[in-house]
Amino acid sequence: MRLLIANRGEVAVRIIRACRELGVRAIAVYSDADAGALHTRLADEAHRLGPAPARQSYLDIDRIVAVARESGADAVHPGYGLLSENADFALAVLEAGLRFVGPEPGTIAQMGDKVAARDAARRSGVPLLPASSGVIKDASSAMEIAEHVGYPLVVKACFGGGGRGLRIVRAPDELAAALQAAGREANAAFGRSEVYLERYIASARHVEVQVLADSHGHVLHLGDRDCSVQRRHQKLIEEAPAPALSASLRSAIVTAAVRLAKDVGYRSAGTVEFLVDVAAERFYFLEMNTRLQVEHGVTELVTGVDIVAEQIRIARGEPLRFSQQDVQIHGHAIQARIAAEDPWEEFQPRPGRIDALSLPQGPWLRLDFGVEAGDTVVSHYDSMFGKVQSWGPDRETARIRLRAALGALTVSGVMTTAPYLREVLGQSEFIAVTHDTGSAERSWRPEEATRPPLETARQASNSAAPVATGTERRVRLSTTQGPIEVAVFGPRREQRVLRAASGNPRSTDQNKPASEPVAPLAGAVVAVCVEAGEAVAKGAVLVILEAMKMELPVVAPRAGTVEAVLVAVGDVTSRGSLLVRLATGES
Repeated sequence: MRLLIANRGEVAVRIIRACRELGVRAIAVYSDADAGALHTRLADEAHRLGPAPARQSYLDIDRIVAVARESGADAVHPGYGLLSENADFALAVLEAGLRFVGPEPGTIAQMGDKVAARDAARRSGVPLLPASSGVIKDASSAMEIAEHVGYPLVVKACFGGGGRGLRIVRAPDELAAALQAAGREANAAFGRSEVYLERYIASARHVEVQVLADSHGHVLHLGDRDCSVQRRHQKLIEEAPAPALSASLRSAIVTAAVRLAKDVGYRSAGTVEFLVDVAAERFYFLEMNTRLQVEHGVTELVTGVDIVAEQIRIARGEPLRFSQQDVQIHGHAIQARIAAEDPWEEFQPRPGRIDALSLPQGPWLRLDFGVEAGDTVVSHYDSMFGKVQSWGPDRETARIRLRAALGALTVSGVMTTAPYLREVLGQSEFIAVTHDTGSAERSWRPEEATRPPLETARQASNSAAPVATGTERRVRLSTTQGPIEVAVFGPRREQRVLRAASGNPRSTDQNKPASEPVAPLAGAVVAVCVEAGEAVAKGAVLVILEAMKMELPVVAPRAGTVEAVLVAVGDVTSRGSLLVRLATGES
């Protein structure tokens, strides 16, 4: 079998390793930004897709199918993210005469449409939260529907997942802005801007069930996971099994998940997600992810089942090799996602070159990384580049092992979330399992004392990044002998390059005080919120950038008048580019 992996980074590496065990030839694909990346080095062969932007490479269905044919692939594995839940992609693969490692296109379309998925859950008798009956047409009708749904509520993208296109609304005056933001983010991530409304439960846990189903009518579950440690609706820490659930509640949740999978004719690996009110012993359907999950590894650690290998076997038409009775949960596993982000700067992405990478060692650890020392975390894609997982005979042992492993992880060249996640594992609420999906943002702010002593994040262009300001600046440089730190005296003169939507570069050679509205990192302009001549208050949103699958608002550092808007929607900025020129005002 020859399997083309239509993905990149850590998940591509994970699938390649499963291919090796199964004797399957692994075919990698890559964009220009990923030329020479780890997954291309590990694969049996690698083929170029196109330029760095995902829409011209990893999201280009026609190009991927063409490469699959040219390479002689028998099947295509979509991984997670990107095209993994795109029914058109699955259909194109099948129409090309190839196997798709995943569900049928019709199932992906049904469960990928959150409104249709809710209808399927209702028919299967799975509990649901109050929600709009369909897609929201405009802000006016949304206000009326919201009164029936009730506040707080959440505006959710009808298509896609992973926390993208989701905004919490606590009062009516927040609804219009949330509709715009959720729709814009959903369109950027999934190419579809439709949204709907759903009641929001503030103090709930996020619990999901891993299901497996073959083409012979067998459907089973591999237990549950808890993914309640989240920020911006993005999972940070996951664990299996979900702790502190009563036996009756756990049984009801997994039974509902399997019933839904059977009723929709599911095939392959999938995950049914729920919001759980533990105190009330109630749970509600959230969505079904028709793909491999980022956190599948913790389930593999406690069950001994290789989920990726089972996906491939199912795609080949093989029946499941075990029954529900054969599935046993042994011990506890916890995972921390390692991303190139700065927790002390609102988790802003910090792409760049990884100068050094030292992974923790231990008999009970699993390390899934998509990079090695010398590789680059590029700004075009997700900021996550690795996962650290631990196993223990019980939750407390697994927690202690993972916390120690994160302390031993060393990454030089980019800031990471590892120090913050290590502190989360030490929070009393997490230890006692009294946390919920809002705990990280509400109570677990990064402690200044845990900030690394030296800011080593730098641009992927390998330019030196200042780590302090003032007359003397400390900068870190890469040399053939390794990184060195030097002091630089005098004013900083920077040349920033902004690439217009037309593709033409625009350079600015300027000395800018730090109080100007500049791009915090390289990104695409998705919204310009002001115009020349407009008076703005301090903190007003001027421009919204999108980078590494996040929206980043750039705000006015002071009150003043907009002299000029220097960017337009579609422009791609470099870190430090001046976006808006403000007249001198009060700081």
